[in-house]
Amino acid sequence: MIRETKEGLIINLKISPNAAKNDILKDETGVKIKLTAQPIEGKANKALLEFLSKKLKIPKTSIEIIKGETSKDKTLLIKVTDNDKISDIKKLFD
Repeated sequence: MIRETKEGLIINLKISPNAAKNDILKDETGVKIKLTAQPIEGKANKALLEFLSKKLKIPKTSIEIIKGETSKDKTLLIKVTDNDKISDIKKLFD
């Protein structure tokens, strides 16, 4: 679930903490991100930002959790305006 806005891309996803390895999975229900971090004291959220930052090759400050801070269902704002980068991100999540 990706929407383009003037600020960047809004992505809805589900996270799965305590996984064996960090990974991005796609199925008919949407995008699921597995994280090795535990969901305590914001560790999973921090790990999510770090993982996506490396995977998308953008700064952590360009990724913001806008909904679902304490939930497994999250809505992220990825602040990118470069058309090539937007295209790369869409390919990864679609």
